[in-house]
Amino acid sequence: MKKERDIIKFLISYNVLRFVVGILIFITAGLFSNNNYSLLLLLLVYFILGYDVLYKSIKNIIKGNFFDENFLMAIATIGGIYIGVYSEAVAVMLFYQLGEIFADYASEQSRNSIKSLLKLRPDITNFKKKNGVVPVKPEDIKIGDVIVIKAGEKIALDGIVVSGSSNVDTSFLTGESIPCSVKENDKVLAGYVNYHGVIEVKVINTFQNSSIMKILKLVEEAANKKAPSEKFITKFSKIYTPLVVIGALLLIVIPLLILENFNIDTWLYRACMFLVISCPCALVVSIPTTYFSGLGLASKEGVLVKGSNYLDLLTKIETVVMDKTGTITEGVFSVVAITVKNTTKEELLKLAVAGEYYSNHPIAVSIKNYTTLKINEDLIKDYTELSGYGVSLSYNGDNILVGNDKLMIKNKIVFEKNNSLGTIVYIAKNNEFIGSIVIADKIKADTKKFIDSLKDKKIKTIMLTGDNKILAENVSKQLNIDEVYAELLPQNKLEIFEKIKINNRKKVMFIGDGINDTPTLARADIGVSMGSLGSDAAVETSDVVLMEDKPSKIITAINIAKKTRHIAYQNIIAIILVKVIFLTLGAFGIATMWEAIISDVGMTVIALLNSFRLLIKK
Repeated sequence: MKKERDIIKFLISYNVLRFVVGILIFITAGLFSNNNYSLLLLLLVYFILGYDVLYKSIKNIIKGNFFDENFLMAIATIGGIYIGVYSEAVAVMLFYQLGEIFADYASEQSRNSIKSLLKLRPDITNFKKKNGVVPVKPEDIKIGDVIVIKAGEKIALDGIVVSGSSNVDTSFLTGESIPCSVKENDKVLAGYVNYHGVIEVKVINTFQNSSIMKILKLVEEAANKKAPSEKFITKFSKIYTPLVVIGALLLIVIPLLILENFNIDTWLYRACMFLVISCPCALVVSIPTTYFSGLGLASKEGVLVKGSNYLDLLTKIETVVMDKTGTITEGVFSVVAITVKNTTKEELLKLAVAGEYYSNHPIAVSIKNYTTLKINEDLIKDYTELSGYGVSLSYNGDNILVGNDKLMIKNKIVFEKNNSLGTIVYIAKNNEFIGSIVIADKIKADTKKFIDSLKDKKIKTIMLTGDNKILAENVSKQLNIDEVYAELLPQNKLEIFEKIKINNRKKVMFIGDGINDTPTLARADIGVSMGSLGSDAAVETSDVVLMEDKPSKIITAINIAKKTRHIAYQNIIAIILVKVIFLTLGAFGIATMWEAIISDVGMTVIALLNSFRLLIKK
């Protein structure tokens, strides 16, 4: 139904109605035997269809910008009227406007594929107060407030479900059509749509910092970043158009100097035809439309590319470097084994919980979720987080260390190395090792498919992780990853990545999701952040954002990028080839103005129709 409304809206738009009126008068002019009446009608059509072209041309000349497609069309058609080929001159303007109508439709369709996100921006949400529920603007909601979402309503802000359960539609953010069930304590994002029932959500982000507002900001920025082929067209037009005008002048001057029986009307006609054929509007319109369509298709698939320049770069990636936890693996940890020495299991867990008390890291959460033991927060003193090692603290007067083996070595603690597969957390009390906890993480369901697809594309794979070497190599072996670097501190990741870039001398992608991945994301040729649930810093720094935590979405993005560039190159080559052929024919008088019209407007329409293939791609 919406599609039909869009088509009707397009058909009654001003430019379409103007074109219809123009072509009706053009046909009527051909019915008159009186040349004066016919001429008046043709001039009327010319001004109805061409007044904006003439206006833009004059406006640009006043600004000192002589050479653009408006200028070419203006002097070509005015020249045609001057030498008396009225019908052809009017036809040039008529079909030029037809090409512009197709361009407008193409641009609108590609914009609509991205603007569908704008509909996610809710204007009103239901705020729960002590005396009932009142509708308010999302901007007025504060962190900690509770909002009520009824069946069929959009969730206005990011939050945690505190009451009720439902299925929600996440497709606008993730591209995933299967409904997702949510219940108490589950996180929901702004832009989700509640299918049924009523849920209450405690807000965790202000409206300006919500997921949907970040997405809209990224989409707005994307339109301003051009791909190399788009930049090429812009630069090409600035050089090409003056050369074309000079060429048209020479087409008159050279015959004037060398021909004895020079006919001004003949060569002026050819010069006008030369200008019509050479008009670069097909390139100027179709290439940006192609890339904009590619960005729209990617957004539909749950992949936000921050500009068509990055879409182009995706086609050149030859090495993919990735973080492990939360990227290759689910980042959902669980305790699988506990080893104690000179203490009890309860004491070890109590100290581990104290050490992870202030952390929201998945490993910390897994330890806290494993036990129901309660600790006294007031007994925690001197809590210090040691990046890449763990934490140190005082609990109930005892000095506690909780972290990896490097933390034990750094503090010269004699400990028993645990070689289990998983992440190992070591605990020491008063400089004495008292045990370790083994925590395992699962590989994501589609990671193997993702790695295999990269292999099929001859793309090299490298994994960087802070986990122990045995675990990292085990994961690498399961997935057939080419290289693995383990037991890295955050700063080591960047150092290793820099070496990888130097050694490969090719375009390198980095995929990460945590705040510690931000420096590496920034250094990559293409930085990809995993999912809207990744850290804000990672999302801001990355060039591509996957709205769903599925690595295989990267393959989707690469395929879309390659298809987009392929279509753009098809258009460029076809347009230039046809123009060269018809420019040659026109210069020697073989082609007429009608062929000129077909070569220019026809190629514009064909190129746009070719770009449409991205919009209808499933």
